[in-house]
Amino acid sequence: MTERTIDLDPGLRGWRSRKIHVRAYRWYATVSLDRDGYLSATDSSDRDDRLPAAYTEAVDRAREACMDRIRYDGCPGEFAWGSGPAWIPLFVPFPHVDAAVEALRTAELDHDYSGLHTLAERLALPVDGWLAPGQRELVRGVDFASPPAVFLRFLRRKAKEQGVRLNGRATAGSVWVRPTLSPVEKQEREAHPERYPGWVDRWTGYAEPDGAPARPPVGGRDHRLSHGAVPVRFRAVGSPSRGDCPCGMDLHARGEDDDRHATHHVQWALGVPVPRNLAWWGGLAVVTTRSPIAWRKLVSRVARMPQRENHYDFSSWSHLDAPEATPGDVRAYLLKANERVVGYLVSSDRSRHARWDLARGSRYGERDDTLRPCIDLIWVADTHRRRGTGARLVRTLADDFGCQVADVSWSVPISEAGQRLARRLSPQGVWVNTPQDPGP
Repeated sequence: MTERTIDLDPGLRGWRSRKIHVRAYRWYATVSLDRDGYLSATDSSDRDDRLPAAYTEAVDRAREACMDRIRYDGCPGEFAWGSGPAWIPLFVPFPHVDAAVEALRTAELDHDYSGLHTLAERLALPVDGWLAPGQRELVRGVDFASPPAVFLRFLRRKAKEQGVRLNGRATAGSVWVRPTLSPVEKQEREAHPERYPGWVDRWTGYAEPDGAPARPPVGGRDHRLSHGAVPVRFRAVGSPSRGDCPCGMDLHARGEDDDRHATHHVQWALGVPVPRNLAWWGGLAVVTTRSPIAWRKLVSRVARMPQRENHYDFSSWSHLDAPEATPGDVRAYLLKANERVVGYLVSSDRSRHARWDLARGSRYGERDDTLRPCIDLIWVADTHRRRGTGARLVRTLADDFGCQVADVSWSVPISEAGQRLARRLSPQGVWVNTPQDPGP
């Protein structure tokens, strides 16, 4: 399928016209209505940028049906789109591209949303039937068409959205399922109905009828070890898991945030994995703002660890455009261990320093305008802390600049962990950078 663009306004050629763009990807095609130039060219005093509620509802319904069908066909990825009226994308299986183009065209020009609803109905899947209570065998070619393993993965996703435990197993030509609802999920949804509009409990109290099909055993294992067991009881108590994790993520995240937290926490604790396309020959790499983009992207990934952990508003590394020289020779020191970045220090050369004895509340002492390497931020993966990793980074910075460790300057304010490190390296006090106010 070739990419193409369809103009919807013959009298407004070029960027002022509304357009539909069709672009093919591996698993699907995107059919996107581009209204950006059209809205910009229209007098803002005479227009309402908001989409009609019926338009938005039809688009959302068609988009959801399309995404379900694409995942059902085996696509493992995720989808992302905006919510504004200037760009309306649909992710469409290839056989339905022309129908999607026509549906968007009639919706935009004729305010006829029946095409979007028809597309949604055509692609709708019997998910409610697949997740109905009771054990049963879904046969490929009869109940579903995709490979059993792919179909089971799709069903698990849909079951999770409804809070249901699928208890499924794929065979060569079928999928066995037994959807059940845990008391925890039932309590969560009944306590917060505004979060789950339209949700109905179909599973609690369901009893298998006589003569229901029994799932055949696999490998001689006993599958009836819970037969006749007494259900687990639950009590409502205060949860100790609310709040922030030490890595900076929310401990009470649910849904997709669970995976994001797990991924981030592993990197915060063990270090950020080194991309395979980087040839890393030594234990420590010095990355500047003129280094290849792959290295600068790695620094940006590592910089997100202390940003999230300490809830900083801005990242300590933002040099992701074309290579350029920066004032003070901004550079990052990356320390590697076990193919992960476990230590990170970003520095630049600055003048205007003051002496500080590291005592709480003490004033700055001697002033100095010597050019010194200044530590803007230092971070170490959690499992490598209190092992001299931070000290190794500071010593490398001093050696690289050609000065003593005690001559290195620190950006203020210095965190408590940074002050402990500074005291170990320079017990008599440190230089701090004072670009504007050299007061206490």
